[in-house]
Amino acid sequence: MDKVYPNQIESISDIHDGASVMMDGFGGPGGMAQELILALRDRNVRDLTLISNSAGVGTFGVPQGKRSVTHGILIENGQVKKMIASFPVGRSPSDPTPFELAYRSSKIELELVPQGTLAERIRIGGAGIAAFYTPTGVGTPVAEGKESKIIDDREYLLEHALVADFAFIHAEIADTLGNLKYKGTSRNFNMAMATAANITIVEADQIVEPGGLDPEIVATPGIYVNRIVKRNQRSIYTENATSENDR
Repeated sequence: MDKVYPNQIESISDIHDGASVMMDGFGGPGGMAQELILALRDRNVRDLTLISNSAGVGTFGVPQGKRSVTHGILIENGQVKKMIASFPVGRSPSDPTPFELAYRSSKIELELVPQGTLAERIRIGGAGIAAFYTPTGVGTPVAEGKESKIIDDREYLLEHALVADFAFIHAEIADTLGNLKYKGTSRNFNMAMATAANITIVEADQIVEPGGLDPEIVATPGIYVNRIVKRNQRSIYTENATSENDR
């Protein structure tokens, strides 16, 4: 039952070309499993589909000469074929993200999903529900190509569940059985994504033995977790997306 792996590289060794990966991240690197992202970059698998609230951030709030460790590093490295996201752009047109630059050059695809719809598509994916109806997006480009239905004189769109081959989860504390405690905003998408992937990989700040977590603070039970790896507490910034210093 011990799910702990010795390092990030071994924990992602079976991620293959064309895989789909869920990653947390609300509007920046908070909640992201950053060392798993760096390991995935180093494996250099291609044609990935990433499912996340955002598609990376620009340089806002980042020290000069550095960049945040987010999925933008994978996009910049040419590993991502498609993004499924709610906020694919950065905070300012003058500060384009790697996704924006790739999208403008037709090097990456985008499926734009309203934030609440994204959260619910992931939740029902984990719950085994195939689809749901929502009024969000009716009359907008989001509705193009989607089935709709009138319910009580109001139009609703049919939205299908989202599941992934893998999920990268960042937790504050994990026990060796996979029970997880999050900190702050790391709860946002991590909790739902942990349930909606075939293989859930957790990067934890701290790993404890069974019994080391108060059951009252467990947000994700271990039944949803397949692998756990310890975070080495490296900086959330990197000098260069392909620097040997990050490996």
